Amino acid sequence: MQTLLLTWWTGYIWSHAAVTFLEAGYNVILFDNLSNSSENVVEKIKEIVSRDSMPAIPTLKFYNWDLRNSSEVEQVFQENNIDWVIHFAWAKAVWESCDKPFYYYDNNVTGSNILFKVMESFWVRNIIFSSSATVYKPDLVPPFTEESDTWNTTNPYWTSKFIIENILRDLSNHKEWNVINLRYFNPVWAHKSGLIWEDPNDIPNNLLPYIMKVANWELESLWVFGDDYDTIDGTWVRDYIHVVDLVEGHLKAWQYIESPLLTREGDRGWVEVFNLWTGNGTSVMQMIDYTSEIIWNPLPYSIQARRTWDIASSYCIADKAKSLLDWESKISVKQAIQDSWNFIQKNREM
Repeated sequence: MQTLLLTWWTGYIWSHAAVTFLEAGYNVILFDNLSNSSENVVEKIKEIVSRDSMPAIPTLKFYNWDLRNSSEVEQVFQENNIDWVIHFAWAKAVWESCDKPFYYYDNNVTGSNILFKVMESFWVRNIIFSSSATVYKPDLVPPFTEESDTWNTTNPYWTSKFIIENILRDLSNHKEWNVINLRYFNPVWAHKSGLIWEDPNDIPNNLLPYIMKVANWELESLWVFGDDYDTIDGTWVRDYIHVVDLVEGHLKAWQYIESPLLTREGDRGWVEVFNLWTGNGTSVMQMIDYTSEIIWNPLPYSIQARRTWDIASSYCIADKAKSLLDWESKISVKQAIQDSWNFIQKNREM
């Protein structure tokens, strides 16, 4: 049974990935400093997996440590026979990265570099990196493909993603690493169990949790940042993907790394990039309208000035993932909004 390391696991996407890989039969090691999460998620992960009545539950271990501490990272590798890594670790609030750029470079880039150095010393050279569609040049006209130009990121968070992708490309070229960069944007909704979901304490950074807090009367109104973009209705457009579809893409990516078709004589490491998106953009106003229909009430909102880091449109073509990974998104954004509202209603009654 193979063992994977999930870095900074207790957040929204990461906890779902832990469940998916445990259910697929992999031992999972979780590594997080709990700077923006809670250790109680590990009990919820165990509960979800035990509910599924698996014949043999793989090992789940948790380390409450920090990637920027090389001795702690080394100890994890010394104590476990790690076969491969999914690297999620990052601070990820765009506005915060503009205010605290050095923290983001330290946390995201320096932490990643320490992880990579330890991986190399233990001869672990298979990695899936949780990258972002934000590495594409902001002045490109979507939809993007994996061959679209990157660079010219507009804030430290997005820049950190671009830097890490290029570090991994160098390691592939010069140290024979096998690398998959998964680029995605705006995952939504929660696990079907109702135990793990995105539920930030304050005003969320992501649109759908923000909308749900307004719909549930936790916040008074939704702020819409700009209504004069060159889009279908003047508000910016993004591609929203269901988190369950997204983590299934991570599993498919690892199965691709394991494929015997990729074990070719003379291979000296490789890099593959995959877009994991639906391929359809949805505007902020469309999200508001869909939600208003579902909750049978107009969602209150107010128009605010544009933010400096926002771009008009970001969505992609995911044909490469369908062709090589046998993956495609299955859940529409309307269904994700409906599922989110059902989920909130259910938890409100509990």
